[in-house]
Amino acid sequence: MNDPIDPYETTETHLERLLGRALNSFDLPDATVERLGSALAHASSLHSSHHEAGLHRATYRHTYLLGDGSSLTLWELVHSGSKGTGRDGARGPEQHELYAEEGEARLAASRLPAGFPGFAEDISGPGFGLDADLELLASLMAPPPAPLPPMYVPDDSADHARRVLRRAENENRPGEQTAHRLRAAFAHHITQVFGRQYRVAGKDAGFTLYEHAFLLLDGTETSLWEVEHTATPDGRHMCEVYEAEHAAREAMELRARVR
Repeated sequence: MNDPIDPYETTETHLERLLGRALNSFDLPDATVERLGSALAHASSLHSSHHEAGLHRATYRHTYLLGDGSSLTLWELVHSGSKGTGRDGARGPEQHELYAEEGEARLAASRLPAGFPGFAEDISGPGFGLDADLELLASLMAPPPAPLPPMYVPDDSADHARRVLRRAENENRPGEQTAHRLRAAFAHHITQVFGRQYRVAGKDAGFTLYEHAFLLLDGTETSLWEVEHTATPDGRHMCEVYEAEHAAREAMELRARVR
């Protein structure tokens, strides 16, 4: 794996390289990108690393000194997986993702398990078929365990809500009324509620459900329910966002039934 840290690189070149290789740089908050324009110096360090046969992922912390004397940190997730099941264990090309919050980087890393780029369980061998389908449908609709009280974090929560809504691809995603209400969010909490990988239409497909809980200025709470899955014709990641948990679970069930 190529080390993304170069101690002789200028801050301007470093930022250009970092943003240029990130698959999701467009999803960074606009305010963050604007602040980075005044970066004077930077320091990068390896935050965590995980290796398995043919697989690798690492998280890097990039901290910048800005022109106004403040600092800003970006979290970079770098991961690669085996190109196939051959004995040579050849590793696939590296992929880079950038996040403005450590919590988002941790969530993204949790979606990168052994053997499948994006979800938490690896399924192989026997066990597919009717029984597996029934297990899938039952687990998708099963009520979740009683959650712990959320620990809200004040951290550009209104912008986080905007980005969640922006990446939703479903036609019945929350509308302008919800978006307007979430502009008053000042703290939020992210929880992974569900994550499994299954066979759908003869292909590996992953389903992950996240709750994005928001605390609003008037003291009320509200949530967005985000479904990430790869039950798409070309196997790409797709994000769907719903206002109710039952609607999100029904959407996952519908996707899993497609044959």
